[in-house]
Amino acid sequence: MKIIVLAKQVPDTHNVGKDAMKADGTVNRAALEAIFNPEDLNALEQALRIKDQYPDTQISVLTMGPFRAADVLRESLYRGADEGYLLTDRAFAGADTLATSYALSMAVRHIGIPDLVLCGRQAIDGDTAQVGPQVAHKLGINAVTYAEEIEEVGKQDIVIKRRLERGVERVRAKLPLLVTVNGSAAPCRPRHAKLLQRFKYALAPCEMEQVSEEYRTLVAKRPYLQLHELTAAGVNAAPEQCGLAGSPTKVKTIQNVVFKAKEALRIDASEAGINELVASLIAERIIG
Repeated sequence: MKIIVLAKQVPDTHNVGKDAMKADGTVNRAALEAIFNPEDLNALEQALRIKDQYPDTQISVLTMGPFRAADVLRESLYRGADEGYLLTDRAFAGADTLATSYALSMAVRHIGIPDLVLCGRQAIDGDTAQVGPQVAHKLGINAVTYAEEIEEVGKQDIVIKRRLERGVERVRAKLPLLVTVNGSAAPCRPRHAKLLQRFKYALAPCEMEQVSEEYRTLVAKRPYLQLHELTAAGVNAAPEQCGLAGSPTKVKTIQNVVFKAKEALRIDASEAGINELVASLIAERIIG
């Protein structure tokens, strides 16, 4: 089986500080640590479990972003992925979900449509959950969302357990297929020590200029250390559908909302204190 995992490097929005926003209301990405999108890690784990069951499975990880996004590819290799593709080009800057899904779909076509495309349900920097289904639509394949576990893998179809708001659903879907994975799915396994030693020097071509000649020579001698790099022209992406030009939606402003505690009422741990609280709640029509 051939699997492509779509992964994204995102700012760590779980640790937002006072410097997280710029004066113009945009995200100060320099002030936030860049991390592997959490639900994309859940998706990678599902791919790795399939490979555990079928060792001849080929797992490719595709990410779109600037050269530093190659960190996501290395992290994937440390965990058991076979190869990484960095889709990077200034033409992709400012892309909304429509332009992002277009670029990713063109890259998947360039690599070759696999049996299975896996990705996280959504990215924590946007929370739209739109890119996965949009990629499936552009590739002309079906999509299954909210997956929590891939339970069975066959030659022509797979069985997926979905975690929905009111319960669990199991579906059988034909391949090729795109699946978005929930954060409630199994967490991704940690780095493997041997794989970390093997791939710690892996580089994308755009990173070569930042390292020494000795480093470049080492990568050239070991082909498995060479991450694939794709550009807009390389995947035959139409310029008018990329980046800002291909983005019908624009972010007007981003606000950093800070919740502040209001006045607090301290109640004595006594019968009189409880009676006072109940009387106050009734008077304010909260209860009664």
